[in-house]
Amino acid sequence: MATTAEQYDLKRPMADKSKRPEPVFKNTTITADRYFSRDFMDQEWETIWTKTWQIACLSREIQKPGDFVTTELGRESILCTMANDGKVRAFYNVCQHRGMELMPDRCGNAKRLTCPYHGWAYDMEGKLKFVPDEADFAQGSPCGKLNLVEIPCESWAGFVWYNMDENCAPLKEFLGPIADQIDSYPMEEMIRTHWVTIEGDFNWKLVQDNFSESYHVPFVHPETKFVMEYSYKNSQFDHYPEGHCRMLMPGSIPTSTLKGGENETLEMMKEELEFWELDPDQYRSGKTSNMRKDLQKQKRLLGEEKGFDFSSYHDEQLTDHWHYTIFPNLSFSLKPDGNIWLRARPHESDPEKCYFDMWYMTLFPKGVTEYYSQTMKTLTSIDNPAVHCQGKADEVSAGPAIDQDIAVWNKQQKGLHSRGYGRDYLAGQESRMRYFHETLEQWMKR
Repeated sequence: MATTAEQYDLKRPMADKSKRPEPVFKNTTITADRYFSRDFMDQEWETIWTKTWQIACLSREIQKPGDFVTTELGRESILCTMANDGKVRAFYNVCQHRGMELMPDRCGNAKRLTCPYHGWAYDMEGKLKFVPDEADFAQGSPCGKLNLVEIPCESWAGFVWYNMDENCAPLKEFLGPIADQIDSYPMEEMIRTHWVTIEGDFNWKLVQDNFSESYHVPFVHPETKFVMEYSYKNSQFDHYPEGHCRMLMPGSIPTSTLKGGENETLEMMKEELEFWELDPDQYRSGKTSNMRKDLQKQKRLLGEEKGFDFSSYHDEQLTDHWHYTIFPNLSFSLKPDGNIWLRARPHESDPEKCYFDMWYMTLFPKGVTEYYSQTMKTLTSIDNPAVHCQGKADEVSAGPAIDQDIAVWNKQQKGLHSRGYGRDYLAGQESRMRYFHETLEQWMKR
């Protein structure tokens, strides 16, 4: 059952869209070895992955006592539960007896967390409650003594987050100013309608590099020239002290450098224009540049009638691409009716592999159970949970645009080994990628 806005009764902040001052960069060399060195991978594990906030699951997956979800990050499995007190907790998913993985299933509901090896059973608060042959332990019963190891856990924006560092800063402090910006979107109302995990033959940082710059867009995603103003001269890039970044890129118009292409633009925009009761033909004869402002006005005018609450959005949020990269490995590409959610996770042992997750979170209009997602170009249903598609890149698809990115990462990983490649040579518009690597270096020196 979908969660409604009335259940949350939130007063949403308006996002601060002002330009951040440009940071001063150290311009440290980004050498190729950080993408395949096992030593570098080990350092990342100790200084990045075990210290930063990560998303375990959707909040709606843990809603009643007994619910649990497990999630994988590198060499660790994390278990999140809800006990009778309604609190969501996170633990290492390992039995305290002899190190067996405690809950092998990804999710479920249980009265107790029972180890499949020797039957040790814990309650949902992580306390050991039962062991077979309790009197046989010469050192005394382990019950109440050998409990699960709990780690920090918080809920925000419709997600359950965890951190393996018991001394970590609170989640909102870690996120900094971007938390209020993302809160302008009704994230907790969005439904996961697409869920893909790809085991990639590339280092996780290539994923974050890619989503930290738009320099590649005209070449990897050439079709976007008909519906997106991707020039860095017309986009805004922001860097935040916590290491996160933002890009604001105009949408619902062709790029200003496009010559011709009117038919392609109107064909790609046809469904969205008609949904918002605009006639595509009125934008012929060189008028496609008017679509963006007209759509903003029309969405403002008809939003409530069509089941959307856009009251916390700026006009630009109704048409443009607001893209956030959250250190170290998460991207939110926020739309008026949803969120393209992107994440890379490290492989457990191989620096030249990773797991890439793509979710699409659809914001369904109120009172609607089926909705044609303009972003995903497909009909979605609020009543059918997304099926988790998993496999290699040639086995499952993350959608046409993301598949284009994946094809690049596979080839780039190979190229980084070439004797003919030495180091980075970045353009100014790749500053968010530079910022990501300098933030990475700062964390690794802590």
